[in-house]
Amino acid sequence: MKTADYLSFIVNKIHRTIVATVDDDGLPVTCAIDMMDADESSLYFLTARGKSFYDRLIKRKFLALTAMKGEDTMTSVAVSVRGRVRELGSDKIPELFVKNPYMNEIYPTEQSRSALTVFQIYGGSGEWFDLSKKPIERKSFTFGKAEKHKEGYFITESCIGCGSCAELCPQSCIVTDEIPYVIEQEHCLHCGNCLTACPAGAVIKR
Repeated sequence: MKTADYLSFIVNKIHRTIVATVDDDGLPVTCAIDMMDADESSLYFLTARGKSFYDRLIKRKFLALTAMKGEDTMTSVAVSVRGRVRELGSDKIPELFVKNPYMNEIYPTEQSRSALTVFQIYGGSGEWFDLSKKPIERKSFTFGKAEKHKEGYFITESCIGCGSCAELCPQSCIVTDEIPYVIEQEHCLHCGNCLTACPAGAVIKR
């Protein structure tokens, strides 16, 4: 999947997300926000200027969100995003109302919509986490002009090939064909068992 596919999945397959921002005391605050549109490199949503959520967005210009779809844990797909936000104003509101017609029931008149403004998540990173597959599937992506950084656990040249890490890997995603061993990042749970098990200190966390 491409970045645009992940962003489209959030909007069209999940839609409702849990968004985290930071208040004036430096404490996290969460709220449920519908992601209403996406393009190749950004997400769009609405909020009202009178909300505390709006104030936090204007002050911090950053948010994190998680969107999850599935009947239970073992059928779930989660997509998480961290990114920069900017206010776009009202020009895109008619388009978002067409694509999200339920908004007409919440803000039925033009006058009532005057409180609304559009925000764009225009640059950041994300992670796709699919527990419905065996082994699990994990993918990372970036959008906008954000740089991609490798995160997770990696085995270095210090590996002695003892097999301690592979024995404790719950997803059996450590390839032991050659030394140093290799962790299949797309299937890794990030549990850290390999790091604690390695007697040679060959596993690092980035």
